[in-house]
Amino acid sequence: MRIYDIIHKKRDRVALSAEEIRFFIQGYAQGEIPDYQAAALLMAVYLNGMTEAEMLAFTHEMLASGEVLEWPDLPGHKVDKHSTGGVGDKTSLILAPIVAAAGVYVPMISGRGLGHTGGTLDKLESIPGFNVRLTTDEFGKILGSTHLAFAGQTGEIAPADKKLYALRDVTATVESIPLIASSILSKKLAEGIDALVLDVKVGSGAFMKSDADAQALARTLTQIGKGAGKRVVALITDMNQPLGTHVGNTLEVIESVGVLTGQVKGDLAELSFELAAQMLVLGEAAEDLSGARRKVQAIVDRGAAFEKFLEVVAAQGGDPRALEEHTRMPTARRTETIASGRRGFVQSIDAGEVGIAAMILGAGRTEVDAAIDHGAGVVLHHRVGDQVEAGAHLATLYFNDASRSKAAGERVRAAFGIGDRPPAKTKLIHQVIS
Repeated sequence: MRIYDIIHKKRDRVALSAEEIRFFIQGYAQGEIPDYQAAALLMAVYLNGMTEAEMLAFTHEMLASGEVLEWPDLPGHKVDKHSTGGVGDKTSLILAPIVAAAGVYVPMISGRGLGHTGGTLDKLESIPGFNVRLTTDEFGKILGSTHLAFAGQTGEIAPADKKLYALRDVTATVESIPLIASSILSKKLAEGIDALVLDVKVGSGAFMKSDADAQALARTLTQIGKGAGKRVVALITDMNQPLGTHVGNTLEVIESVGVLTGQVKGDLAELSFELAAQMLVLGEAAEDLSGARRKVQAIVDRGAAFEKFLEVVAAQGGDPRALEEHTRMPTARRTETIASGRRGFVQSIDAGEVGIAAMILGAGRTEVDAAIDHGAGVVLHHRVGDQVEAGAHLATLYFNDASRSKAAGERVRAAFGIGDRPPAKTKLIHQVIS
């Protein structure tokens, strides 16, 4: 078998066999296939797509290239959630403690932020002492004792995917639905889960800008997941304005605590609770969605969700007091308000622009290894549909580096569209695909 023949075959729109895909993944992971030939095959996939059988084989081989976690000593279902990334998306910090408090195991291997989208690990590291660099043994012990553990991807989890993703990033082949789906699921299936809830974002602050693309990705993800023998549900959710009002690491932890303690309502609570309910059904902790939704609300109302979060923070070396005394977390020394230039209704808030503004202030990174300012970010004071007066405060910038505030302020100001009439209402959850 030759890689040349495999490239030729895919170039001519002929489906690859499982054996050919195995030859490619194993050969590239072991350094036997050079970058230029791997890039050629990736471009052929980008242009010609993959069949369901090809995607399942591709995912399986990337999964098999590294360690697959197993939890034989933990009775009960293991369920996780994955989001395709957005602005202000801190649902993992909310839904994971809720689902764990219901008795479902949540092994959550998460990522860091890059560009205008935030990462769960960066948010958690706003909590002093919180350790996300866990060994497999440490991860398993915390999961067993608390039903929940957060950690980053190690070099042993789907190493072929890590190598291929780096190549895709420099060869203009990132935006391929088969390659995106295989990348996501190879890492998630390595967690040893039984079921997965997917939050596929669509809109100005999302990777997928159109409903058609989001639907295609959601269907592909559910097909591959089910082909791998897992229970999978995908929700397509709106990212045309930031989720919640706080964007930035410490700020998002603070808002998440507000939802867990019942003090913060709105779209963030609504989506987090719905994703949690879907996880409870897949984890067989509730018979149907109606019962699951009631169970989620009861867990929050009696304080069990927040208590679970405190327990996990302590188990992973963090300071639980920081969740109630927020000054223990990194904070910004400077603030600046952005005012409305006219009276009217908030027609739109471009999530992508707000995310970029937070990144400029220091909350995000443009390179994987760049340092971030956990205290920096943006807090929105109005949402789409709100009526505002001229001079009303639309948002507040939080920062430590004054040289960054002008450019960030311009982004936030431009993100708000103010018009004379109330905008049409939009759905938070566009579609559920199962």
